Amino acid sequence: MFALVLVAVSVGLSNFAAAVAIGVSGVDARTRFEVAVAFGVFEIGMPIVGLALGHRLAHTLGDAARWLGGGLLVAAGLYGLVTGLRRAGHEPAAAAGLSRGRLVVTAAALSIDNLVVGFALGAYRVSVLVAAMVIGLVSVGLSLVGLELGATIGARTGDLAEAVGSVALIGVGAAIAAGLI
Repeated sequence: MFALVLVAVSVGLSNFAAAVAIGVSGVDARTRFEVAVAFGVFEIGMPIVGLALGHRLAHTLGDAARWLGGGLLVAAGLYGLVTGLRRAGHEPAAAAGLSRGRLVVTAAALSIDNLVVGFALGAYRVSVLVAAMVIGLVSVGLSLVGLELGATIGARTGDLAEAVGSVALIGVGAAIAAGLI
């Protein structure tokens, strides 16, 4: 069980970092709920899907999962940066909120590596459902902490909050692609 918690923390750290980037634009109850649901669904579901798809896809994805997930996060960050710069001076970032589409892309990108984790879990004598729930709960917990930290950073950066969050998301994506987190 200790090894499972370590795996959960290791895959949850990328969610924590992305949640910090999301939280910079402001956090309200709706944002907390949507991030918890989106990150939770993908973090719980992907290991199960990974196990179901089996070794062939997990092996094929391998390092490509890291690149794919990182690339999607960089793209989401670039999109946020461009739209934030276009909106500069017209609408406050906190009022703009995080679009559901961007949240789903972010959650999916963060959980791509869990496909491979799901296959690996099949090699151990651990219930995939228990493992998926532990991974999901740890990831959601880390995400909620990250949102609060991001909101604190956002309050200090003011009008630059969305740009700071987008640049942070680009950094998270690049770190994932490089295998740093």
